[in-house]
Amino acid sequence: MLGLISARQAGLDDPLRLRRAECTRRVLSLELNKDRDVERIHGNVYILVDGVIVLYDLENLTREPSYTCRALGSVGRSHPDVHTFSVETVQWYPHDTGMFTSSSFDKTLKIWDTNTLKSADAFHFKGTVYSHHMSPVATNHCLVAVGTKSPKVQLCDLKSGSCSHILRGHRQEVLAVAWSPRHEYVLATGSADGRVKLWDVRRASGCLSTLDQHNGEKSKSSSETANSAHTGRVNGLCYTNDGLHLLTTGTDDRMRLWNSSTGENTLVNYGKVCNESRKGLKFTISFGCDPEFAFVPYGSTIAVYTVFTGELITMLRGHYTAVNCCVFQPNFQELYSGSRDCNILAWIPALREPIPDDSVKSLANF
Repeated sequence: MLGLISARQAGLDDPLRLRRAECTRRVLSLELNKDRDVERIHGNVYILVDGVIVLYDLENLTREPSYTCRALGSVGRSHPDVHTFSVETVQWYPHDTGMFTSSSFDKTLKIWDTNTLKSADAFHFKGTVYSHHMSPVATNHCLVAVGTKSPKVQLCDLKSGSCSHILRGHRQEVLAVAWSPRHEYVLATGSADGRVKLWDVRRASGCLSTLDQHNGEKSKSSSETANSAHTGRVNGLCYTNDGLHLLTTGTDDRMRLWNSSTGENTLVNYGKVCNESRKGLKFTISFGCDPEFAFVPYGSTIAVYTVFTGELITMLRGHYTAVNCCVFQPNFQELYSGSRDCNILAWIPALREPIPDDSVKSLANF
């Protein structure tokens, strides 16, 4: 680290290199924060039927070493617009925090005003909603992609308040959707039919490609797995932050990395990635590290893999039951996870060990 600082001061090194090195160190030292609690609102164990939404303030304004992240507001069970079944996905509006969206097993997607915590609009579907996503880079559209029990991918337009059009091609329910962080019109979808499709929503046909785990070598695959991304249900999608690669998970206990431009399976071997979820699995990828890391729910633990080599770095243990979702906070390299045990856990980088006074004095004398 001292060498990197010296090279940076002398103007001999890329300033991003020091940042990447420190970000990587912090991610590799993630541990359960025993001094930070998240106020528990979801009190009962029947979290699967809990439609409550809670907003938390994660910042420590007290500067005390031990503190609790307080709930700023909630959409409780007595709220007139509360979801009647479990909330599967929540996302901030990408351009400001004045609005957020939520989707639920109650067959609705709701648009919320953050200041009033009232529903500003709602979209209703014929089947269970498994996942939704808004593009983080879109400037020319306000489309929300929605995956439901129907094999059709629904695109909802926030400007018009209606479903603008439908993407047809999957054969079974759509469990995961993700917009590209590189191209605002490119969408990835994963289905229970084992297929992952890439779409350009401007095109009449829509579908750009269907990812094939065998990279077109059909002679080596059975008819059931030909032209499919997984031999099980595809229930998780996550782009790398530069949008050049797409990571997918399936109930075949496999995770695969794809070149998002060519659709090629990069054949990175992650080993067995235990995945028994019958619905969408929310995992995440780090940002600003070298290499980048994937944080994947693995039973009651969180598995940390290097994205491009598939190495299992560590398992984060702290939850009592199955982990449902992970979110990475890139500004401070923190990780937050939610579980069926009704707890939200914060994982933070371990602090550097202070230099003992005796060592400082020895260095000064030297």
